[in-house]
Amino acid sequence: VQLQASGGGLVQPGGSMRLSCVVSGDTLARYAIGWFRQAPGKEREGVSAISPHAGSIYYKDSVKGRFTISRDDAKNTAYLQMNSLKPEDTAVYYCAVDFTFQLQSGTLMPFSSWGQGTLVTVSS
Repeated sequence: VQLQASGGGLVQPGGSMRLSCVVSGDTLARYAIGWFRQAPGKEREGVSAISPHAGSIYYKDSVKGRFTISRDDAKNTAYLQMNSLKPEDTAVYYCAVDFTFQLQSGTLMPFSSWGQGTLVTVSS
């Protein structure tokens, strides 16, 4: 399975951005989708995840109410809608897939298949 993330760029604080992740080589409906990010000098962290058929959804506390994850299995595409962006949201964002997603102490565990990242910069 191959993943291609896109949609990053420069946005002002308070602005919105939508990231897309196109999956090829397999059927997206089989997989859970995760979005992770890595800010400069920091470790990668899980931001959001959605299970197959959207039965379960996870959000990191700091993005709850601002980010929305979704999936369109017919298009083999996943999305991360990001609103009310803050400078601390600046990071390289990665999409990933796995057959399920797991949490450990409320933290999203890494997935098995990754795409390349897309840089999101929140700055005035």
